Amino acid sequence: MRILVYGAHFPPEPIGIGKFTGEMTAWLVKQGHEVRVVAAQPSYPGWRVMSGYAGGRYHRRQWENATVWHCPVWVPRHPTGMKRVLHYLSVALSSAPIVLRQIFWKPDIILVVVPPLFCSPIAWLVARLSGARSWLHVQDFEVSAAFETGLLRLPALRRFASWVERNLMRRFDRVSTISTKMLEGLRARGVADERCVFFPNWVDTGAIYPLPGRNLLREELGIPEGTVTALYAGNMAGKQGLATLLDAARIVDGDRTLRFVMCGDGAAREKLHQEYGGLSNVIWLPLQPAARLNELLNLADIHLLIQLAGVADLVMPSKLTGMLASGRPVVATAYAGSQVGLRDHGAARGRECPGNGDPCAGCGFGTKATAGKSGARLCSQEYRLVERSSGIRAGFDFLPQINRDVSQGRREYAAGFPFPISRGDNSGAALRSVPG
Repeated sequence: MRILVYGAHFPPEPIGIGKFTGEMTAWLVKQGHEVRVVAAQPSYPGWRVMSGYAGGRYHRRQWENATVWHCPVWVPRHPTGMKRVLHYLSVALSSAPIVLRQIFWKPDIILVVVPPLFCSPIAWLVARLSGARSWLHVQDFEVSAAFETGLLRLPALRRFASWVERNLMRRFDRVSTISTKMLEGLRARGVADERCVFFPNWVDTGAIYPLPGRNLLREELGIPEGTVTALYAGNMAGKQGLATLLDAARIVDGDRTLRFVMCGDGAAREKLHQEYGGLSNVIWLPLQPAARLNELLNLADIHLLIQLAGVADLVMPSKLTGMLASGRPVVATAYAGSQVGLRDHGAARGRECPGNGDPCAGCGFGTKATAGKSGARLCSQEYRLVERSSGIRAGFDFLPQINRDVSQGRREYAAGFPFPISRGDNSGAALRSVPG
């Protein structure tokens, strides 16, 4: 089949939506599909266009046997709420001519990955004009998250944006998302149950797995043997609420048996480093290359999954699968009933505490018990659960049915006939099924 993948994020962005969209694209190509990608110039998570893509020009390249267009984007150096809106709007405007040209390529499926929702109207229009099936994949409920984190505030604007979001989502033939709570969010936004697809993020357990013995990165950082190391690795932005974690680090700054490692980049990193850079028990690292990712994740005695409580069911942190695959216990700021609340996943392999801004929220991440015997017991539970969990192959279980639909001709679709697919529960498929 001919599949057009469209969105803001794509490799060489190393983490987040870009990473998963790239792996998905490579997997589709390996299954024999012809894939084209339209994306923005790479700028995540550092909020600056990466070297080799700057200059306001369109860039076309071949990547993993897929044709990729990178379109110009305006990137604010200090992204506020409205600047983020304009940033994503610039993605939609600059990419629209490239997406419209794909009408003549006659794609069978147009898959748009959001955020940003701004890309979805042109994707839906091109699907209608070309006779393609339209598929919306939701990684974050960006509208609700923007208001819950305070990036946007006006109630009237929220009502209007939510109305637009609901009406756009209802128009797509299939709408997928990455957690069961977010599936509930789709239904709450009026997406018909038969159009909803559960398509969780994945991890390659051939690349991320528990490492026995010495950890060279830990030795390079000079972390003494026996010191409990709590690791946060990923995007540093407003929705993580990382100030809460660093306030807790400040409280226990005199404890030499506990060390925090903050690894990543993002809009809030500079400000956080200015305020907390003097703490003696915090080590700051840039994003690590992919070749060292497993070593980094195994550096941790405890993984920290930090986010504001208000966004718990509006996003599903992509870093969680890697944490679990490394076999280390996780402390998460989440309510027990939320998707991130670790007991919801069927195994007591971590601890959750409310992300309510209280640096002493009772997580107990500094205790030897969390990283000692209980951590070793949780390690094997976590890894076995990740190996059993859903993966990219299960997410695309419905492609053969779409292929049969396409072969039957496009006239039914042009008349508005929704194509049938099976909504698999994705159980039993191994995450090992990612590309490579």
